[in-house]
Amino acid sequence: MLVIPAIDIINGEAVRLRQGDYAHKTVYNPDPVEVAKLFESHGATWLHVVDLDGAKAGAPVNLKVIEAIRQQTGLQIEFGGGIRDEQKIQSALAAGVDRVILGTRIAGDLDLVGQWLKKYGEQIVAGIDMKDGLVATAGWEETAALNGLNLAEKLVSLGCLRFIVTDIATDGMLQGPNTPMIQEWVDTVPAKIIASGGVSVANDLNELAQTGCEAVIVGKALYEDRLDLKNLWKY
Repeated sequence: MLVIPAIDIINGEAVRLRQGDYAHKTVYNPDPVEVAKLFESHGATWLHVVDLDGAKAGAPVNLKVIEAIRQQTGLQIEFGGGIRDEQKIQSALAAGVDRVILGTRIAGDLDLVGQWLKKYGEQIVAGIDMKDGLVATAGWEETAALNGLNLAEKLVSLGCLRFIVTDIATDGMLQGPNTPMIQEWVDTVPAKIIASGGVSVANDLNELAQTGCEAVIVGKALYEDRLDLKNLWKY
């Protein structure tokens, strides 16, 4: 299982939200590039970056930060936030992104998303964020009447190979991940599953590793020193 550290960006700064709530924001570092360098120096190989301004605006706002991380580190980058048409996919890839995360757009036009999956393959990862099993959209400010697993089934049939699965109730709360939900996704969905949300201690990583998920995204627990950066990469 791969551990992927996360950087969420608002106004060019590295921040974390609680349960996706923009009103509960903590700024951890004004320079996300320095954060990325720190993660890399401790052994990280991938970086998960979310442009929270972009998620709200419907178009990426902080691609300059991505370009700087690409230029100053050797990290592979998965990036999401406001990717809602093909031009924005291409802009993100041109900025140096290795994988583009499609979130809100996925629930809107499956035919179009299917075309992108055929064209870009593993460069696209589906971000499925859920509240009580229902898909959350628009920077988590809206919930669609759409079951996450049902959506995943449709996306797999269109060629989706990888999913980032987030239970919003656990995100940024440091109270443990929704491991049973991740296990259900691993057992049900014939694709690679990346778990996101709730990791607070090393035992959370041990439990997630047992599910068979490909990777886990870790954010707030790193910024608040609840996990030792030096020991994460053994997973």
